Amino acid sequence: MSKPRRDQVSTSSSEPLPVVIIGNGPSGICLSYLLSGHTPYVSPDAAHPHPLLQRKLAEASGCCLLDQDLEYLSEGLEGRSQSPVAVLFDALLRPDTDFGGTADSVLSWKWQEERAIPHLVLGCSPPGGAWHAIEGSMVTLSQGEWMGLPDLQLKDWMRGKRRGLRNSRATAGDIAQYYRDYVSQKGLSHNFVSGALVTDVEMGTPEPTDPSPLFRVSGILTTKAQGQRPFSLWARNVVLATGTFDSPARLGIPGEALPFVHHELSALEAATRAGTVTPASDPVLIVGAGLSAADAVLYARHCGLPVIHAFRRRVDDPGLVFNQLPKMLYPEYHKVHQMMREQSAPSPSPYEGYRSLPQHRPLFFKEGRQAVLCDPNGQDQVLSVSLVLVLIGSHPNLSFLPGAGANLTLDPEQPLSAKRNPIDVDPFTYESTRQEGLYALGPLAGDNFVRFVQGGALAAASSLLQKEIQKPP
Repeated sequence: MSKPRRDQVSTSSSEPLPVVIIGNGPSGICLSYLLSGHTPYVSPDAAHPHPLLQRKLAEASGCCLLDQDLEYLSEGLEGRSQSPVAVLFDALLRPDTDFGGTADSVLSWKWQEERAIPHLVLGCSPPGGAWHAIEGSMVTLSQGEWMGLPDLQLKDWMRGKRRGLRNSRATAGDIAQYYRDYVSQKGLSHNFVSGALVTDVEMGTPEPTDPSPLFRVSGILTTKAQGQRPFSLWARNVVLATGTFDSPARLGIPGEALPFVHHELSALEAATRAGTVTPASDPVLIVGAGLSAADAVLYARHCGLPVIHAFRRRVDDPGLVFNQLPKMLYPEYHKVHQMMREQSAPSPSPYEGYRSLPQHRPLFFKEGRQAVLCDPNGQDQVLSVSLVLVLIGSHPNLSFLPGAGANLTLDPEQPLSAKRNPIDVDPFTYESTRQEGLYALGPLAGDNFVRFVQGGALAAASSLLQKEIQKPP
């Protein structure tokens, strides 16, 4: 098969590609690796610590993992994901990591050009996706080793950069660079198109000789040399791998569009660099009680900025993410939780410059940099602030799909949500149950950690490879 050309997106192209991947984060990168002919086999001398899985692997010794029955292999396995193939692939890459073990992967990799499927990966940013938008000094929630992709361990990459992990975790800056380097080192660059904003995906007319659906993918390509240009191309299969960070969640209250109200940590970073927010300014109001809000608190405290931290839950609410994280593994988040807890007490604050407001709900923002909140007793509080960060989560942006993808979810009557209402996919192929030829990976399909998105890539690659084998000549 001929390789796709990146210039196929610079003009209209009528020749259908077998696969177009929308999104160039970890899911898209891993799938591109598998579709480029990099093929996983179980090492002949490997012994998996899970006896049932080892027996199944021995039954198909020498057989490529992409050709095996993934449903059969994953049956009986348990792990920290609801996806059976995600648990399977993770078990093969990291055999006993949940039990503190350090056993090497039982997989070996071969490059087999005849298995490669031409494809393009479209993304607005460089390879790595949303990781390039995260403040570089922030550390990952997951252990650093769990952020790695197949056949290039993060620790080996870090060693090559003469850097190390922090408390077993990596910084967002290192992870973003690792993903970018991965694409380059694995020879995948010709498949990746950065600066490509997809604005429309529509069903086309099937070819007379092939009843399978065709998709027309259109958008805007931005390059330094040519500026912005429209593009349009055809694909037999489209893989959605856009993640969930495209559209920050909003409170939906008056004044939220005022210029001092923001929904991304980068706004605070920019304000501190510009000197418009300083330690002498009015407090920064941070709204939210998740990890993004905690990152903002940590960043503001690092810069010496006064902080008011408002959130709707009680500090001891079991649903609060801090009550679910091991204290020893995540000391900085535990510190934020401790600040939230102790500052909410009536005694004097042990954390100068930080004020916690549990069970407080923003009502509106108004000119003059003021925020009005409702306290637990139903009383209004008016706060003078320098900047507001509303960090209450984010939603995937599938506006390029008909109906913004609402008809593809588990419950079409409810909004698309990575945690509560993801896209409904076949668990062993990750193909949409509602639309043939459309696949969804990562958070869109309910897999919210890099460690487990790779199983979805394996399932999709296996399915797409079978389609290519069965396609009429």
